[in-house]
Amino acid sequence: KLEEIRDQERKEDTFTPMPSPYYMELTKLLLNYASDNIPRADEIRTLVKDTWDTRMAKLRLSADSFVRQQEAHAKLDNLTLMEINTTGTFLTQALDHMYKLRTNLQPGESSHSQDF
Repeated sequence: KLEEIRDQERKEDTFTPMPSPYYMELTKLLLNYASDNIPRADEIRTLVKDTWDTRMAKLRLSADSFVRQQEAHAKLDNLTLMEINTTGTFLTQALDHMYKLRTNLQPGESSHSQDF
């Protein structure tokens, strides 16, 4: 099943639904504390990591496209909270820089505008 999930994620351009919104957290907990009781734990770890890496690459490409096209909002279908939080800081900083460039502010200046 994990191989199918990994392969489907690689094949699709969009994010595919995961079996659990907490797949990464559950995997880490189970493999860190009960790997001796899980058959083929190393294989499971690799498959989940491959899926995670594929999803993170898609997320970076989506964020890059989002910033380049100067979008105002994005649809985050089928992403987990952990995946969103992984890129939250980067995306927030990128949007802040875009705002400053658009309003012609210098890095040391601040704006009192409430316009976002």
